[in-house]
Amino acid sequence: MTLSDNGIARAGAAIVDRFGARRAGSLPSPFGLTGLPHTAPVGGSGVAKILSWNLLRLTGASPEDVAGLIERERPDLLLMQECTRSMSRITSLVGGHFVRAPLPGRIHGPATWSPTPLPAPPVVLTLPSGAMFHRVCQVITFPDIAFANVHLSHGQVLNRRQLRCIAKALPHRAAIIGDYNLVGPALLPGFRDVGPREPTHVAGEIMPLRIDRCLVRGVACLGAKALLREASDHRPIVLRLAATLEQAASEAPAMAVA
Repeated sequence: MTLSDNGIARAGAAIVDRFGARRAGSLPSPFGLTGLPHTAPVGGSGVAKILSWNLLRLTGASPEDVAGLIERERPDLLLMQECTRSMSRITSLVGGHFVRAPLPGRIHGPATWSPTPLPAPPVVLTLPSGAMFHRVCQVITFPDIAFANVHLSHGQVLNRRQLRCIAKALPHRAAIIGDYNLVGPALLPGFRDVGPREPTHVAGEIMPLRIDRCLVRGVACLGAKALLREASDHRPIVLRLAATLEQAASEAPAMAVA
C-alpha cells in the first residue's frame, strides 16, 4: 500500500497520540530527525533516535571520531560493533554511559553508549558459533522496547540461524540492529526490514553492500538513512523508532530521513 504525504503524516500522528506527546523539545513533525533532547530516556513516550556503527576495531574510528558523531547526531542510543577497550574513553569526551561485551577470545565486540543510565545492564546472548569465531549479542531492554546489538557471522546460513536465536530471546516489541554480514532477505518471520536501503559497506573497495540493517517487530520506523562514510569501512546508520500498535506500524512504512 502506498500512502500520500498526508496519509503518512496522519499515521505518524496516530502513533504519537497512542503513546503520548513526544518528549519536550522535539520537532512538531513526527518525521523530523533533529530536536530530540539529548538526555531523555528511551522507551517512554515518543520517538527514539538510534545510531549504529561498525567501528573497524583497531584501524577504524577512534574515540574522538565516535565522540564527534555523538555530538553531531545527539542519539538516544548508540550501538557499536567491533568496539575495543579503548572506546571506553568516549565517556570522558562526551559523558554518558558505556557498556562493552567482547567476543570470546577477541579484542573487540558489541558496545552500547547512552546519554543516561540504562534501566538494566545489557544481557549478553551467546549465538550459534561458526568454525572460526564465537559471537555474542548485546540485548538492551527498556520498558517498551528491546534492542539487540548484533555483529553476525559471514556464513549466510549461520547468520540467519543467529537471527532466529536472537528473535526467540526478545520480547514482542523489539529491534535487531547492527552489522548483519547478510546478503539478500533476512527471512525472519514476524520482523520487517526497515533499515536504510542504500549500501553501507564496500567489500574489497569494489562491491557495495547493504549489510548494516534494522529488523523490527511491533515497532514503527519513522525514518532511516545511512550517514556519510567516516573513519570506518562501514557507514553509520540512523533510525527513528517508536513503540507502537502493529496496526499503526503497518500504516507508517519506513521512509528516508530528511
